[in-house]
This record gives sequence, C-alpha cells and structure tokens, in this order.
Amino acid sequence: MTAPLTLTTGWEPDLPDADSLCLRWLRHWSDQVAAFADAAGGTVVRDERMVLADHGRPASFLDSVVLLAPPRGPGELDDLLDEVEARTAGGTGDLYLWSLWPTPDLHGRGWVLDGHPPLMARPPAPAPDLHPSEEPDPVTTPAALVEWERVVVDGYPEPALQPFRPGALAGPALLDDERFRFWTTAEDGRACSASARFVAHGLASFALGVTLPGARRRGHWWRPGPAARAARPLARRRLLRRQPPRRPTARLRPPPAPRTVAPVPLTEGATP
Repeated sequence: MTAPLTLTTGWEPDLPDADSLCLRWLRHWSDQVAAFADAAGGTVVRDERMVLADHGRPASFLDSVVLLAPPRGPGELDDLLDEVEARTAGGTGDLYLWSLWPTPDLHGRGWVLDGHPPLMARPPAPAPDLHPSEEPDPVTTPAALVEWERVVVDGYPEPALQPFRPGALAGPALLDDERFRFWTTAEDGRACSASARFVAHGLASFALGVTLPGARRRGHWWRPGPAARAARPLARRRLLRRQPPRRPTARLRPPPAPRTVAPVPLTEGATP
C-alpha cells in the first residue's frame, strides 16, 4: 500500500534554506532585526509564525514583526496581531509588520500601509579592487560603532532618535556577532558615511548605508560597496511592509493602541 503523500506549504521550519529564495530571505531578514534588538537589550520572540524584534523604543525599521508563514485566514492574523500589540504595548516609536503575503485592510486596528519594497538579489560576483586610500574603515571598537551609529541617525535622518544618543540603535554586542561587518568612511578625520553587511542563510545583504548630507556625491557611498557586495547573492520579489500604532492617538478606535508611526524608507536610504 502506497503511503499517503505529505504536502508542504514551503514555509515549514525544517525545510532547507535552499527550498526558495523567499524562504531564505525571510530567515535572513528576521535574524538581522532580531540581532539588533537582542544586542540592544530588547525583546525577541520567535515561533513558527513570526519573529518579533522590539527595542522597546524608537529604532526605525529594526523594530519589526516578520511573518514566517502565511496566516491561515483573517482570524489567525488577528490573533497574531493581538499578541504582538500586547507584547509591545509598553514601548515607544515605530513598529513594522513585514508580510510576503497580501493582508486584509488593517486600518481599523491602527496599522498603516507603508509600501511594497522590492526584494532584489544578485549572484556572487567579483568586486573591483579599491586603491588603499579608498578603503573604508572597519568598525571594530565600541567607540567606532558609536560614530557609525551617529552617521546612521543623522544621515537618514531618524528624527525619533535625535538628538543622538549612543546605543539607541546599535548595541556594542553586535561587534561580537560574526554575521555582521560595519564600515565608515571619513573626511577631515570624522566619519561621514556608514554601512553594514549581514551574512546569514546563504545571503549577504547591504544591511544599512548612508552618507551625511554635506559629504554626498564624493564617492563615500560607493567605497564600501566592493566589500559589502562581494558575497551578495538574480531575482526580484514584492514585499509588504506595514506599520502599527505604538502610542495613543485620537485617530485610533478605542481602546487606543499605544504606538503611532511615520513612514521610513526600507533600503539604504539617503541619496549617496
């Protein structure tokens, strides 16, 4: 007698990363936001449905909920959001919901559609060599990470993180995480661009990158590129990004949820 065929959805936690690019990316991205939250002493919750990474304070798109599988109907999504909103109720700042799948209209819960950023992937390829004078400076000490963080906060900019406070976005424990590499470039001895690469699940992403306004269009954005792109994995997919409320606001239906949001770009951000 033939054994019954067992079907998979493509999102089971025991599937190999190579099953699909989307599965690989979900695991990669959720690990990245979780690493930032964990290093900052925030909350990280993982299960088969989602990864929740929350600093408990403003941290741009690094405060995120990443769906790891499609919800089985509106009821399951509502239950998940009830749990997320309860777990993050004491925090401040923006919170993002990342979904590879269409969601119902969530405005009634106070969530705002933020956009549909594409997922772009490239196969590994040789990167051009840089002249030694153009090499970016690797970030290897807590003091250098503070400078990196300052450029990120002031360069995008991130108004919710200003005035700049060291450690609000990037905890020094990130320097001990071998999946990350951080770089800066400088003018007159002061960091003016910041970038990062994160490698996990067979993907290397240009995790963050920005140049301060006064130093743009002078090659700073390009200089970390060879290092960051060398292992960067051709495909294009559409992703959903949504934001929920995190502070009380009159626009929400009672009882008010404790957070409000403002749009923030997903990708490297400011014009180089």
